[in-house]
Amino acid sequence: MKKLLLLCMTAMFCFACSESKTVTVTVTNPLAMERSNEIVEVSMAEISNQLNLADTAQIVVLNADGRQVPYQITYDEKVIFPVTVAANGNVVYTIKAGIPETFDVKACGKYYPNRLDDVAWENDLVAFRAYGPALQAKGERGYGYDLFTKRDTTEPMLEAMYAKETDKARRAELNELKKTDPKTAGKLLREMSYHIDHGHGMDCYAVGPTLGAGVAALMVNDTIVYPWCYKDQEILDNGPLRFTAKLVFNPLNVKGDTTVVETRLITLDAGSHLNKTAVSYSNLKEALPIAAGIVLHEPDGAVVTNAADGYITYVDPTNGPNNGKIFMGAAVPTVVKEAKAVLFSEQEKKQRNNADGHVLAISDYEPGSDYVYYWGFAWNKADIKTPEAWNQYMADFAQKVRNPLTVSISK
Repeated sequence: MKKLLLLCMTAMFCFACSESKTVTVTVTNPLAMERSNEIVEVSMAEISNQLNLADTAQIVVLNADGRQVPYQITYDEKVIFPVTVAANGNVVYTIKAGIPETFDVKACGKYYPNRLDDVAWENDLVAFRAYGPALQAKGERGYGYDLFTKRDTTEPMLEAMYAKETDKARRAELNELKKTDPKTAGKLLREMSYHIDHGHGMDCYAVGPTLGAGVAALMVNDTIVYPWCYKDQEILDNGPLRFTAKLVFNPLNVKGDTTVVETRLITLDAGSHLNKTAVSYSNLKEALPIAAGIVLHEPDGAVVTNAADGYITYVDPTNGPNNGKIFMGAAVPTVVKEAKAVLFSEQEKKQRNNADGHVLAISDYEPGSDYVYYWGFAWNKADIKTPEAWNQYMADFAQKVRNPLTVSISK
């Protein structure tokens, strides 16, 4: 009995010790601009070791005022949380054992086998999808990323949009109405379609056989080696602050070599207009140019190409007369050798659903490495209203990824 009591007291003492222990996380901003709601990450293993946490223990992250901030433990064992740091400043956060509050989901996604194998994801600002093998099996050439605009909500919206779009019973009703009452059928189709803005956004973007909203692709003799739809998918993180998906593709034909396999790791964090994507190619035999690209839907559209600072932008006209403008962008933290708009020939325009070309940020890819870049958009019906504001966002974003926040941990 005495031994049991001693063991219980020892356990309680250890728990009390872990409760009182804290880890200090100092975040430093090297730039002369404020960094607001930017996600940082620290090692969960290091936090656990310093706090002497049990396997089932939970943690809380506190700001300088002692208030909890949302966090997530990622698939690769990182603790991520949003920080705000003044220009050239630093800020301190504290991590300790505790019961976290419930926080809203700001980033999430899903695999949709009932919509031709789409993988679709979103955060509080933007939404995207990548096309899958069922679409490719139909012969459709959906090479690029697609996007969904988003406004007047920070909550997840895609699942509800897909539910309406893929409702089997209503689809059957629609097919019957098309035969007997085309007017009512048209009304029902508009109610179901995610190509119509019902108050929070829509799909009004054209992809087709192009790089779409920001796919990166190898180039051989200035010719893009287009990927097709993904072959395999795995969702690794699903909120509340980060969505991560791994996509693996069928082998490419690169200079006659049909063994080159592309893998993408796509990450979207809460509060960001841009995805981070790491692209790698197995079995590639030599270094080649790689281009992050955005399709052009006007031959003389508003394009910004800044190779020195590592970003490109484009104002997309959208599908439909009243759907506003979509501000597209991509940023590359490493060297961009060339940034330019490349227009299609008349013959290639016909092959690419009458798209006009691409704006490209071209770098070098070394076999065995990861090519990391960022891509995304804003909508002028949402938080960023003008091309000037978007270009400034992209210029600032490009600086941030080239000058990341530094994070240090101490007891």
